[in-house]
Amino acid sequence: MKVPVFVYGALRQGASNAWRMERASFVGKATGAGTLVKVDWYPGLVLGGDALVQGEVYQVDEQTLRELDEFEGIGVEDTRNDEYRRVEATVRLDDGTLLSCQIYEWQLGVEAYEVVANGDWLTVAASR
Repeated sequence: MKVPVFVYGALRQGASNAWRMERASFVGKATGAGTLVKVDWYPGLVLGGDALVQGEVYQVDEQTLRELDEFEGIGVEDTRNDEYRRVEATVRLDDGTLLSCQIYEWQLGVEAYEVVANGDWLTVAASR
């Protein structure tokens, strides 16, 4: 069974970890409501609000989802396990379709981080 996943940072096409999505099927570009922050070389997304975050939706198999969980530090015992949680949220595909997806949500708030005002991590990654 495949699951839709919204990615907004290093997993997007052209980003540093896009190779992790090689077995996934690209559905399309999308936006989700939330605040995007620059954590380090990677972003975090706090869901909610009126701002839009740019991303992509992929259909992933169970193995890829497990690998993504490990990459994001979910379900493993390490120092990252409090950074993200995988939740279900609705995004809007570029064609206007609303789609419920799995999203890796940042858990450490926005106060201590630089907000990416335009909601597009690729513009930050390209400027480094």
